[in-house]
Amino acid sequence: MAESPSGRKVLVTGGAGFIGSHLVDRLLERGDQVVVLDNFNDFYDPQVKRHNIKEQTGHPAYRLVEGDIRDDRALSRTVALGPFDVVVHLAAMAGVRPSITQPALYMDVNVLGTQKLLAALLGSGWTGRFVFGSSSSVYGNRSGESFLETDRVDQPLSPYAASKAAGELLCYSIHHTSGIPVVCLRFFTVFGPRQRPDLAIHKFCRRIDEGLPVEIFGDGTSKRDYTFVSDIVSGIERSMTCDLSGFEIVNLGRSKPVVLMEMIRSLESALGKKANLVHQPVQIGDMPYTYASIEKARRLLGYEPSTDFDEGVRQFVDWYAGCRQPVSP
Repeated sequence: MAESPSGRKVLVTGGAGFIGSHLVDRLLERGDQVVVLDNFNDFYDPQVKRHNIKEQTGHPAYRLVEGDIRDDRALSRTVALGPFDVVVHLAAMAGVRPSITQPALYMDVNVLGTQKLLAALLGSGWTGRFVFGSSSSVYGNRSGESFLETDRVDQPLSPYAASKAAGELLCYSIHHTSGIPVVCLRFFTVFGPRQRPDLAIHKFCRRIDEGLPVEIFGDGTSKRDYTFVSDIVSGIERSMTCDLSGFEIVNLGRSKPVVLMEMIRSLESALGKKANLVHQPVQIGDMPYTYASIEKARRLLGYEPSTDFDEGVRQFVDWYAGCRQPVSP
């Protein structure tokens, strides 16, 4: 691996995924050395991830390890490529609804996998910074006000949410016992180019484009704090370099929730097509709304999201129209 002008070496787990691949793009542009650990699982078509990293794999400062965070041999191969100044841990089983039918798998990957990754790093004598990708889902069923990092998170609505809350607790215990600085970032409904095909904006876009029915769970008044991926990446990047020696939990969102029907209208406008809506009952595990307080992110990280929602949708639709990657239904 070529020497990095910045002298920084970064491990990104899940670095071939949606958020991870965008982060890796940014780090390589900065001149960092990047090691990616990804298992290319079949939660959705692995070829989508391989397409995400197509331009990265030839970069002299990029190294890919194909393997699972629960696999000791894969972890040993990865740790041997260090020491890393920062580890950004994004590898996880994602998705609220699938976690309801596979709770053991979500706990195994998201909690045990995180533990094994940390054990492998600390066992090598590593003393860098750990950035953990958490989720707004930890906040559970809320109403009326923005979500603060100090709010209780002990009533998760799904095994996925529970696994992320448990991951945060694990990170705190590791910080307490080892002294490594840790930042847990709670991401709020990230969207943009390369978005996973199971997520609402991508799924709705494809179904509107193909003239298929679009299922609306509930009355269409649920709200999500949709946050464009480049703003999330900026927040991650700032968390890697901010003045920090302890343990912090930080929301990364846009702090401007969007009603579900407004999201659909924005997609219709960008596509120039109308949605064929089919209403269904609310699904178990779904949160009625998300709304990030980002005052701590502003104060600690200098974070300031800059991408308007409709502009973000237009950028997503441009990407979708330009590639129409093969995706799972």
